[in-house]
Amino acid sequence: MCNDIAIMISPWSQCDGNRQSLGGVTVNMNTQCRSRSFNVETEVFPHMDYEQDFMEVLKQNLNGYDGLIWNTKHRLTAEILDLAGPQLKAISAMASGIDNFDLDELKKRGIPLGNTPNVLNNAVADIGVGLLISAARKFKEGVSMIERNEWKFGVQWILGQDIAGSTVGVIGLGGIGQAVVRRLKGFDVSRFLYCGRSDKPEAKLLGVERVPLQELLEESDFVVLVCPLTNETRHLINADTLKMMKKNAVLVNIARGEIIDHVALYEALKNEQIFAAGLDVVSPEPIPADHPLLALPNCYLIPHLGSATIETRNKMAVNAAKNIILAFEGKSMLYPTY
Repeated sequence: MCNDIAIMISPWSQCDGNRQSLGGVTVNMNTQCRSRSFNVETEVFPHMDYEQDFMEVLKQNLNGYDGLIWNTKHRLTAEILDLAGPQLKAISAMASGIDNFDLDELKKRGIPLGNTPNVLNNAVADIGVGLLISAARKFKEGVSMIERNEWKFGVQWILGQDIAGSTVGVIGLGGIGQAVVRRLKGFDVSRFLYCGRSDKPEAKLLGVERVPLQELLEESDFVVLVCPLTNETRHLINADTLKMMKKNAVLVNIARGEIIDHVALYEALKNEQIFAAGLDVVSPEPIPADHPLLALPNCYLIPHLGSATIETRNKMAVNAAKNIILAFEGKSMLYPTY
């Protein structure tokens, strides 16, 4: 069916050098990955995403592949496509976001692009709620106290914010945003708000009210960012919008780092203009060890763990493989992006 087809994969992770086959595409992921054969030749590019010379090394090895699974944070540009060669027939991200792809260039060349949405909704939502709770209840400060042998008790010691009775604003009510709302309903949240480009039919079923951005920021005790990164959302949270937020507000970002102006966020957190922030994503990634946000007790950062569960990454890899194979067969991808 797909003989003599070659696919290159730039993987996120490797586990003791064990190579597994996912949907007929070989990926160094973990020992739980399932094997399905589509008779394709595959090549896994070593995981060196954050190394300085990653892109230069990758460019030297791109030519000759018919399919590409792009698992790197780097941007896929016209230059990359030129180096890959005219035989390139299909590309899939192993991710939901596609902000690092030159969509105009791909469309111009007639190369289909797939992604892997939906299967990561629950895992990412779990991270969002975890960050929200951690920041609201000052887990970081509590752990630091224990590590410094400063555990003590007082009526006013390490006081956080209640989730029960609060107002939660979700910026972007897609699949992940809806999963966040479903989870927080169990915490007796009083009111859910959302803003986005269009009305969501699911909002009524979930009991979420659509409001303008300013109203959401002014009314919410918790603000969760779950929107895609676009020209309109880049630095959506900035010095001006941070001033709209409540002093007791907790900001959570499980979307993309560039949605927040981190210089403005640092000032807002340092001056206690808002209560805390929980960030799974930052810009740049990885964040430099001397970044000022890391020194703040009310800033909670984790290293982009949103979809990082064994089960979720397995499903993402299988769907990325299916995207490629379906394109080779002349069919629509499982998850086409255009």
